Amino acid sequence: MCTRLVYLGPNDTVITARSMDWKVDLGTNLWAFPRGMERAGCAGPTSITWTSLYGSVIATAYDLCTTDGVNDAGLSANLLWLVESEYPTYDGSTPGLSIALWAQYVLDRYASVKEAVEALAAEPFTLVTASVPGEDRLATLHMSLSDAGGDSAIVEYIDGRPTIHHNRDYQVMTNSPTFDKQLAVNEYWKQINGTVMLPGTNRAADRFARASFYVDAIPKTDDARTALAATFSVIRNVSVPLGISTPDEPNISSTRWRTVVDHKRGLYFFESAMTPNTFWVDVSSIDLSEGSGVRKLDLGPNESIVYSGDSTDQFAQAEPFVFAGL
Repeated sequence: MCTRLVYLGPNDTVITARSMDWKVDLGTNLWAFPRGMERAGCAGPTSITWTSLYGSVIATAYDLCTTDGVNDAGLSANLLWLVESEYPTYDGSTPGLSIALWAQYVLDRYASVKEAVEALAAEPFTLVTASVPGEDRLATLHMSLSDAGGDSAIVEYIDGRPTIHHNRDYQVMTNSPTFDKQLAVNEYWKQINGTVMLPGTNRAADRFARASFYVDAIPKTDDARTALAATFSVIRNVSVPLGISTPDEPNISSTRWRTVVDHKRGLYFFESAMTPNTFWVDVSSIDLSEGSGVRKLDLGPNESIVYSGDSTDQFAQAEPFVFAGL
């Protein structure tokens, strides 16, 4: 479920793309959050609290969780499924943070991958998970980070502790197995000329190999239109056709939507599998100043409302959604 990749071109051309794969409608909408919002971690009376230093434009899951987004400093965060995730036991003795706010916390607080990694390594909170809405299973997620400088990090919870992989070269993330094992599998495919043979299934390890090869093989340019087109072509290549799901393969579900962040120009693109058009939000021009209010772009059931081109002015004032928690 899901693929994320980062395109690195000349002259600070950095583009992050992700696909969202899920077996049912995620109820996704886009939201614009201003700076200065007061937050709490939704994990009971000892929840961590903070004030947002940066504004952000985000995509939700079920309007309960920030699952993807970018802030006005150019830091992008993406949540993807990782069944091997194991979170610490939460007894309320430490500041708690609901997993629904994990990505939002990072977007609210940090301007770069380096800054976020240094803070997260100090474990300022205990991450608390809960059941997926409507399902009898826990949300098991890992997070990728990328910024306007092209830096990347992958954060996974293994055996109850955060494991952080931080390197500009970590341009691709999918799902299982854990990131270190994905790198090992990908080493095999690096020995084979990708123009001769690449794995073609929807399995996470195969998507990892294809995305890694193609994001490196496509032309590197600072022409924004060409770079975006090339990046879109790669994330579409590793998407799963609509209607495909494999019950005994929990990491294979239909691609519901894709996002692409142009870090240099401050643009956040959204493409739904159910609509004919791609549209974008100009994060660099939308008003995210303190006190400007929360705004929402309603995408409708199955993200089926049609928008096209610059849709920044289509956001409407709205009461913020309530994050899932304890």
